Amino acid sequence: MRSLGLDGVPREEPLLYPGAWPRESGLLDGDRLLPLDRLTYEDRVPVLAIGSNASPGQLRHKMAEFGVDAPLPMVRARVTGVDIGVSAHVSRMGYLSASPVSAPGTVRELFVLWLDAEQLAVIDASEGVPMAGGNFDRAWLPAPDVRVEPAEGTVLRGAYAYVNRHGVLRGGDGAPRRHPGDQRVLIGELLRGSARLRRLFGTTPEDFCARARADRRLCERGTRLFAEEDRVTASGLERHVRSGDRTGGAAPLPRTQPPPTAPMP
Repeated sequence: MRSLGLDGVPREEPLLYPGAWPRESGLLDGDRLLPLDRLTYEDRVPVLAIGSNASPGQLRHKMAEFGVDAPLPMVRARVTGVDIGVSAHVSRMGYLSASPVSAPGTVRELFVLWLDAEQLAVIDASEGVPMAGGNFDRAWLPAPDVRVEPAEGTVLRGAYAYVNRHGVLRGGDGAPRRHPGDQRVLIGELLRGSARLRRLFGTTPEDFCARARADRRLCERGTRLFAEEDRVTASGLERHVRSGDRTGGAAPLPRTQPPPTAPMP
């Protein structure tokens, strides 16, 4: 991955978020990204990667933390009906993460992760799904609401995505703000727009990241501030959060448990 520039880990360097994404589909196997021989997997669960879950370096870091080393298929797909917004919470990792938002007619190139039960448990835990105070729920996004095409002529029955429990940040028009894909730009804009946020997190993106990584309560205060300053709106995907354990033709969804000592995102 290093030779491809894909080994960066946003959890260790938050200004890298969302990390480098591959150009093509591949099989993540340790520190290698290998060619794939197929684009769908009946024995695995499809999960849309909206932010750093599409970064091989971040994925490897998450899996290695719990000793999970099975190969992980990453399939580039054409996705219609979803865009990438900004989570309305400050992550303990020091960045502002991406969240899916409903966007009928919008077409994006995203990655589908085909996860086995153990891998799904790790990703669920990293997003806080099993935790009462976690930041995300895993939601099934069915076709035709969301159209996922891993190859021409192939459409999945749906895919899972992680929907933020706090909502997403809104833009000046009241609609969900699009994540710029550059953490430094995003944090800089938010700091310039709020004196209260600067008092909490400092005046630069470096200050913001350093303070957030050092203080869980400060992150919680920043999250509340977004709501207090009326910066938050719904993602439009909340209705899908508890739509049932369907997997769009994959194997029945495994009942996952968080790995031991799962970190709070």
